[in-house]
Amino acid sequence: MPVVSAAVCPHPPLLVPEVASGAATDLDDLRAACLVAIDKLATADRLVVIGAGPTATQYDSDAAGTFTPYGARVQVGDGVPVLPLSLAVGAWLLNQSKAAELSRTYLSITADLPPGDCLALGRELANGNDRVALLVMGDGSARRSEHSPVHLHPRAELFDQTVAAALHLADTTTLAALDPALAAELHAAGRAPWQVLAATTGLTGDLLYHAAPYGVGYFVANWT
Repeated sequence: MPVVSAAVCPHPPLLVPEVASGAATDLDDLRAACLVAIDKLATADRLVVIGAGPTATQYDSDAAGTFTPYGARVQVGDGVPVLPLSLAVGAWLLNQSKAAELSRTYLSITADLPPGDCLALGRELANGNDRVALLVMGDGSARRSEHSPVHLHPRAELFDQTVAAALHLADTTTLAALDPALAAELHAAGRAPWQVLAATTGLTGDLLYHAAPYGVGYFVANWT
């Protein structure tokens, strides 16, 4: 059965209020948009959370992640933390949402996964009899301003605007055509996860949020 819905969210650790501390309110709008998007996944049979990580690994629903490296003693899941940041943030958001009870799987893919492999993975996820929802975690360019984690790049804003428009229109052709080399140069961590999403068909997009509050492009979108 095809993917019936998807949510796209970024994964800055500052989404977790205990990490952001006194600056937690700075991302209130982003946090709220993420939860609106994820709530709409609740009618699916199962959920796959996809994000970039150091290795290609699938994790079970009870896999743990931690925000201790980011200054907060907050953990999601049980046991030894194994989830990369993208999936740990996804788990944290999911646990705050109406979709928290969905059967879930976490899927880490490498940031350099070729577009063809991303699309093949997306098609594979749609196989089966379950109504599948995707929670796709990924940041845009980390080079959007002079205060970005990496210094300003002249192509960063156009790249992010292209992604934002594609997410709003559910434009799978544009997402599938994103250049991995340019995405790597721009430090856009979401490229590979977005190209997994690009294998879906028949969904309508809605962009809920696009801004770069810390010089990093953040997007929130729903596909239904």
